[in-house]
Amino acid sequence: MQDAAVDRYRAPALDKGLDILEVLADQARGLTRAEIVKELGLSPSQIYRMLERLVARGYVTRIEGGDRYALTMKLFLLATRHPPLRRMVAQAQPLMDEFARELRQSCHLVLPEQGTGIVVAQASPTGHWEFRARLGAQMDLFRTGSGLTLLAFQNPDQIIETLGHWGVSDAISRLEQVATQLPDVLAQGYRMQPSGQLVGVTDISVPVLDPGSEAIAVLTCAYIQHPDEVSALNTDRALQALRQVAAALSARD
Repeated sequence: MQDAAVDRYRAPALDKGLDILEVLADQARGLTRAEIVKELGLSPSQIYRMLERLVARGYVTRIEGGDRYALTMKLFLLATRHPPLRRMVAQAQPLMDEFARELRQSCHLVLPEQGTGIVVAQASPTGHWEFRARLGAQMDLFRTGSGLTLLAFQNPDQIIETLGHWGVSDAISRLEQVATQLPDVLAQGYRMQPSGQLVGVTDISVPVLDPGSEAIAVLTCAYIQHPDEVSALNTDRALQALRQVAAALSARD
C-alpha cells in the first residue's frame, strides 16, 4: 500500500532534478554532462532541460570554461535560513558585544559561502571611533585571516571536497598557494598577523569548531592599537578574550 502511494504521487521531472543535485553533491570538482548522464543512467535528452533549469535558477553552475557542472551554495543559503544559523548568531552576538565593549575593539563572525567567507555577525565598541567589517561583507578565503583560519582547521584528507561544497571551483591550485601557512595556524590554534588589506591593523582570528574539531566559522578582531595601550599586552588580552568567545560557541561532543 505504501509503494502504491509513492507511485501515485510520483513527479518524474522533480525526481530527475533531485537526482542531479544529489549526484553533484558528492563531486567536489563537478561533473560533465556526459558524466551526469552516465551516473544517473539516463539519456542526454532526459537531463538536458532539467540541468539548464537548475543553472538558470542558481542551484548549479558551469565551471572550467562551461564544460563541467557543480553545485552552487544556493542550497546552503536556503539551509542557513534554518534555525541553527540563527541560533549561532543569537548566541554569538551578546558575547561579541561584550568583547567589543571590554576590549574597545570590533569583531566579526565569518562563515564560508559561495566561495568566500561572509560576515554574518558583527560587534562594535562604544567609543566615538570604530573600525569594523560590514555585515554581509565577503572575505577572500585565501588572502584574509578569517579565510586562512577556516582553511587551517579542516580535515586535510577532505579539504578539497569541503572547498568544493563551499563553492571554490579551483580549490587545488588556490590551496597550493597558501599550503605552507596553514600548519602554523593549526599548531597555534589561532592566527595573528598584520592585515594584508589595511596598514596598522592586526588581524586576530580564532576558529569556532564542530565536534570533529573542524572550523565551521571564524571569529576575527581587526585590532587597532589605541595611544594609551601597550601593544603586546593588549593584543594578547584580545586574543585570549576572543578564544573564550569561540570556545563558548564551539560544539561539544
